[in-house]
Amino acid sequence: MIKAIFLDRDGVINKTINGKPPQTVKEVELVDGIKELIDYFTENEFKIFCITNQPDISRGTQTIENVEKINDYLWTLLPITDFAVCFHSDQENCICRKPKDGLIRNLSKQYDVDLSQSYVIGDRWRDIEAGQRAGCFTIFIDYKYDEKQPINPDYTINRVKDVISIFQKGKK
Repeated sequence: MIKAIFLDRDGVINKTINGKPPQTVKEVELVDGIKELIDYFTENEFKIFCITNQPDISRGTQTIENVEKINDYLWTLLPITDFAVCFHSDQENCICRKPKDGLIRNLSKQYDVDLSQSYVIGDRWRDIEAGQRAGCFTIFIDYKYDEKQPINPDYTINRVKDVISIFQKGKK
């Protein structure tokens, strides 16, 4: 079995635009420190996965093609093993929409991931709850959003680049 890092996309891998995901590739800008973070985990034999809710598809304000173009662009910049995307809104009650753990569990089965040795890194309560449900360690990047906060993440930090320090201090 392998170890994995499950990263949320918008806010963790790429910057948001006024709290919203980029709509086109031209709007994509990497979060400071994400390349170093992914390189660090790749060197330490973790597979890197992106798990992302993209409900704007079901709401009709974004297209699957644009989401896939953004993901493909991120793939050219970063050594991400695979992407898992939920295109549904909360009302559709699918098993893949975070805070449910379907995206994580599907990738885990496909790649033989040991979830008890893996991490979910996110900037929203939904990411952390999905990781907890899957049995992963959780790292919450607290950007001080004015919204519901996660309950008991394993670690809370304020910047993506602070994730590496958790591991360098031996807190695996």
